[in-house]
Amino acid sequence: MGAYFNPGATNFKRALCSQIYVDKTDLIKYVNSLINTEQCYVSVSRPRRFGKSITANMLCAYYGRGADRSLFEGRKIADCEDWDQYLGAFNVIRIVMTDFIKDTILVQKAIDKLSARILSELSEEYPDVKYDPDDLAYSMDRFYRKNGIPYVIIIDEWDAVFRIRKEDDEGQRLYLAFLQDWLKGRDYVALAYMTGILPIKKYGRHSALNMFDEYSIITPMQMASYTGFTEKEVRKLCEDFHMSYDEISDWYDGYNLSDAIPVEMREKYRTGEYDSNVLSVYNPLSVVKAVSTGIIRNYWNKTETYEALAEYIRLNLDGLKDAIALMMDGGRVKLNISTYQNDMTSFRGKDDVMVLLIHLGYLCYDIDSGEAYIPNKEIMDEFRNSTDSAEWAGTFSALKKSQELLLATWKGDTEQVAEILEYFHDNADNKTYNSEAALSYAIQMAYYAAQKYYTNIQELDTGKGYADLVYIPSPKYADKPALLIELKYNESAETAMKQIKEKKYFQKLEHYRGKLLLVGISYKKDANSSDKNFKHHKCIIERWT
Repeated sequence: MGAYFNPGATNFKRALCSQIYVDKTDLIKYVNSLINTEQCYVSVSRPRRFGKSITANMLCAYYGRGADRSLFEGRKIADCEDWDQYLGAFNVIRIVMTDFIKDTILVQKAIDKLSARILSELSEEYPDVKYDPDDLAYSMDRFYRKNGIPYVIIIDEWDAVFRIRKEDDEGQRLYLAFLQDWLKGRDYVALAYMTGILPIKKYGRHSALNMFDEYSIITPMQMASYTGFTEKEVRKLCEDFHMSYDEISDWYDGYNLSDAIPVEMREKYRTGEYDSNVLSVYNPLSVVKAVSTGIIRNYWNKTETYEALAEYIRLNLDGLKDAIALMMDGGRVKLNISTYQNDMTSFRGKDDVMVLLIHLGYLCYDIDSGEAYIPNKEIMDEFRNSTDSAEWAGTFSALKKSQELLLATWKGDTEQVAEILEYFHDNADNKTYNSEAALSYAIQMAYYAAQKYYTNIQELDTGKGYADLVYIPSPKYADKPALLIELKYNESAETAMKQIKEKKYFQKLEHYRGKLLLVGISYKKDANSSDKNFKHHKCIIERWT
């Protein structure tokens, strides 16, 4: 038994001996199905404190030579047919990348050190095998062909280079090339299992390690129920430790993940009759702390300080602060997850930063609606800590004003709507009001708070023209009225309302009859400012009945 080669079960035994151990050994059944297949390359990414290292320790204990059968007898895996098919069947190499990747050490030196240590332990086990100390892949192939025992390679903290050496682009590329050469297409690899916070680095739209299947916090697939504690597991812990499940749920629930859909349920899924693929997952460490101490509170900052969260929010790309403020008010924000490059520096806009926050565990992503949100009270507490400064005062003030605008619209208070729009105009760049298109953008910013309740459709084709802005209530807020807004630049609000009626824009929204507000908004650039009560904006609101 070595430090890296067949490290044994010591760490897994510690987990088994802990006061609280939640049995996840049935994961082994799924991983066994991947052994020696095209899918044997597995990358699992999820936030800190979500049990990645415990799982890696479990796999070491199961697959490594000399595995202790008694550690798994009586566990969930033992209920599976052929559960011991691969028990002790492989040589395991277990690497924790943070042992090698340091901010003071060049990546190439770290790779050389890692390779030397692995080969040193292999040569101690098989002293008669000749190998090349400068070529890890070639040498491991030599060892494999000599003894015929393939390898399970487990890499924990695989993404260390992207977190510790954020700006070292050359070092990152060296590291990725090393993993590609060491693992891809090698006969000696029965399973390569990597864990980290970040998914595999992308260059453009392509994964740098395209042989890996990725199980992330956004798309956990078959790993969903093993990403954290499930509702059933948390209920059992609350029973055992006499805790209130409702309170635990309120504080630590909220990570809703989409599991793989069973083959026999896929037809029902397509017709909307099956939704059991959506699982509610809890942060394991916070739940363990709460039930073991009996105290429900924020345990997050014991491992991740809120300064890390504040650092990314302060970037404020594309109105990121406004999005955060809206989510802190209980809203959700539409998100494009495709452009994020899976690193800590390549941010093209607020969506990329928000995707990083999802991988760090600060946000959750609803894959069906494409929206990000704050999952629970514990994380909300982190956001409050991170935004408790003077620099946030303006953001929260603007959100409050936007909420007032929305309420005034619902009430049909045209004077207040015009007044609040004037407020946003006074605080905006005048360039946002130099055309009708720019006016549309400015009005959408003023109605920012509406994202909590609505889906916004721009230029809705009504058959007889295009309605400028339409806000459709989300199913959760079906009691709210739909909004159809027509804008006029340097014309009157009456002209806007006349156009809505003459072109019958509302007919496209027939099913909202009685619950549709028609809103005409005008902006006159050269309004006479000699009157102290002058406004550039005017508004008319009518309910379509």
